[in-house]
Order: sequence, then structure tokens, then C-alpha cells
Amino acid sequence: MDNRLKIQHLLWRAGFGPKHINSFQLKNSTVKETLNNIFSATQKPVKKFNVAKNLVAEYFSNESNLESINKKAKQNRGEINSIKMQMRQASKEDLKTLNNLWVNEMINNDDQLREKMSLFWHGHFACRLPAGYYQQELLNIIRQNALGNFGDLLIAVSKSPAMLSFLNNDKNRKKSPNENFAREVMELFTMGRGHYSETDVKEAARAFTGWSVNPLLEFDVREFLHDNGEKKFLGHTGNLSGDDVLNILLQQKQTAKFITEKIYRYFVNEKINDERIKFLSEKFYNSNYNISGLMMEIFSSEWFYDQENIGVKIKSPVELIAGIRRMMPLTPRSESAQIIFQKILGQVLFFPPNVAGWPGGTNWIDSSTLMARLQVPRVWAGKEILKLIPKGDDDVDMGKEERRKVNKGDVKRAGDSEIEWDKVYAIFEKVNREDLADAISSSFLQVPLSFSKDILNKYTDSQSRQNFISSSIIQIMSTPEYQVC
Repeated sequence: MDNRLKIQHLLWRAGFGPKHINSFQLKNSTVKETLNNIFSATQKPVKKFNVAKNLVAEYFSNESNLESINKKAKQNRGEINSIKMQMRQASKEDLKTLNNLWVNEMINNDDQLREKMSLFWHGHFACRLPAGYYQQELLNIIRQNALGNFGDLLIAVSKSPAMLSFLNNDKNRKKSPNENFAREVMELFTMGRGHYSETDVKEAARAFTGWSVNPLLEFDVREFLHDNGEKKFLGHTGNLSGDDVLNILLQQKQTAKFITEKIYRYFVNEKINDERIKFLSEKFYNSNYNISGLMMEIFSSEWFYDQENIGVKIKSPVELIAGIRRMMPLTPRSESAQIIFQKILGQVLFFPPNVAGWPGGTNWIDSSTLMARLQVPRVWAGKEILKLIPKGDDDVDMGKEERRKVNKGDVKRAGDSEIEWDKVYAIFEKVNREDLADAISSSFLQVPLSFSKDILNKYTDSQSRQNFISSSIIQIMSTPEYQVC
């Protein structure tokens, strides 16, 4: 198998594909060198996002301790509610800004694996909450812990105000336990359905009573709402707390298996190999859930580069958008452009369809989204006008197929961008004219085109070498073959 194909396979699975600036160097690199570079980049400090402001914390900035804060909160409830309303009103714009900021990190950050793992965990710990500050802090937790210890990540996410609010644990109290959070922690975050009983759900919910959010919008345990009675959970008995439940879940080998299977489907192949899962999950469990170690084991395995695993994954909309922008460096002139395309293609960051996240795989493709995917490169290159109207935000009526008003001006401007073609031409400056079509195809695709090179040449502009390169790239990116990696 061609070495370049293997490296591109690694770059697509451990990140968002090759970047124009180093694409021409791939043929002279090795898989080992590329893998070492990927993991070296993960050692850099993680930059926190700071788009949405905690105006409530600023309001309490002169208070000395939590006791005085709670007292002031009770005395000035109306004023605090007004501040929270300001934050809610700003949240829509905060989420747009955060969305664009994160996608730009996916495109430009050398630490590609961290951003790719963060996107994976963003779907695993799905949280659909139109609250900019909460979502920002949850994303900061995910990006900070994306390649660290899964137990640390699980506990930090479980204590995030975003997740506690989204899964209603802020309403979970003794004598009236709310089971939503406890159920999803087991079903979606750790063991998966079928590995616990309804009694386990009820007892875990009791353990999580009192887990809430304090006036500073931080995690807090309200002891007066916590059920201190004896609980029985997965064979353990005692006055169990929420932390106890999470630690018990981490003791279950099924948790390591569930997470490993999900990572394998996302990064390797949707078709599970039971023998590999057994080996990987045992190693993951015995490493005390070292995420980085699991990913290194996967990406350094010979079977990862088998033909059966290359070009079989349908790019998610965000992967598609980031990948196009990495190889065809363009800057959208409209801040709403990337979000418009996310809406059309079916994956808007911070707005998963439900608590289970995006299903992925073949679910990304239907007759409507496939046509839109093939249109994206041509729209961004100014060859077509975007004609599809995206669905509007469905913040309140979650899951309903309801079309809302969308700013047609934003849709019209979605294709307005500036492409730095000179950087792309540099990739192929040493390639002979007669070899250009093959060189472009091998640089942009993980699978062969289903039509001949003659047909591709028929639809390209051959007036000049540069025209041929740019038109060939646009045509190739507009094929079904470019939708997979």
C-alpha cells in the first residue's frame, strides 16, 4: 500500500486531514514520524476558551466567602435573575462565536488529536443547552481532559453545571429523586444499556441527590437535599454518594469495553472486531483508563492501516468542513457561513439531536444532505450559489422537524470567501503537467474515483496550469469519494 495513503489515513482519523502547508512533504515522511508528531503536539498547554462571561460571578466578586454569597443571593434574587436573563440573551451569539472559534482550532491547531478527541467526547457527553457560559465551560473540561484519564473526564463532566442542568439533576432531591442524570450516566456515559437494573438507576439517583449549582454557577453539593440513607448499587451497599457511584462504574470492566467499542467505531471502523476490542479494552482498563495510551495503541497497530479500514468512514459535517478548509485554505467573509453549512448538513456544534448525540455513520447521508455535501466546495469557490435553506434553531421544541425563519442574507453570504490558491498551487509545483490529475486525486482522496481521469479532465479548466489545479480540486471535492476517509 502507498505510504502516502497510510499517512493521510492517520491524519484523517487522528485529526481533520492533511494541511496544504505540509501536504507535499507526506510522500517523504513515514507513518512513525507522523504519529510521533501527532502525539508530541498533545503536550502543549491547552488554551481555554473565554467567549461567554459569567456575569453572576462578577456580581459577587466583592464577597469574601460562599456563606456571604448565599446570603446576598437570597436578598437580591430579583437582581440576580435579571443578570441571568442578560446571560441567556447573550447566549445565542456566544454559542455562534464559540462554534466558529472551535472549528478554527480544528483547522489550524497543530494539536489535531486533541481537537478530534474533543469532537468525539462532545458527541459522547452530548449536551443540548442554549446557555453559552455553561457550554463553554463544559467544552473547556472536555478539551482539557480529552486525552487524559477517562475517570477524571467522567467525574469533571458529571459535575459540570451544563450537564447537571441538561439532565435535570439540579432538580434531584431526597424524597423526590429525579432519575434522568443517573440513568444517562450508566446508559450513555459508562456501561451502556442492559448492564444495570432499574433498581440500580433508582439507587444511583438517590446517591446523586443534592448535586446542583451554587449562586456562582459552579458545582455544589446541597447537603440538606442529599439522601443519606443506605443504598445498594451494583453489589455495593452503604451511604453512597455521587462520587461513590462514579467510582463503582469505573470499576466495571464493561465501562472500559463500552468506551473502547465506541472509540473503535469512531476512529477505526463501524464494523467491530471482537478480538481487537477484547485486547484494547483490557489494556485500557488495566492502564486506569489512559485515553492517550489507548489511542496510541490503535494508531500504531498494523491492522489500523489495513485496506478494510481505509476510506470506510463517512466524514461528519464538521470533519468535512474542517478538512476542506485545511487543504483549500479559505476564509469565510461571513461569520455565520460555517454554522449555515452545519445546519444544512445536519451537525451543529452544541446542538446534538438528543442526549445520545449524533448517530454518525450512514445517518450523515440522505438524498438532501448528499447533494448539499457535493455543493459545498463549489459554493465556497464561488462556482455556485447556495440554494438550500437550512433548518432554524430548534432550542425549545427539541427533536421536532420544524422549519423556522432563517436569515436569507446569511444564507446568501455563506459562500462568500477568500481562497489562498497560491498556497495550494505550491503543493504541486514540482509535479509534471501530465501527472497533475493523479497527484491531485491521491492528495485529496482515500479511495479511487469511480470514473476515469478522462471524465475528470472533461470538466476541468485547462486554460492554464493554475486553472487546471484549482478546477480539478473543486471537482474532486465535489465527488461522493471525497465524503469518506
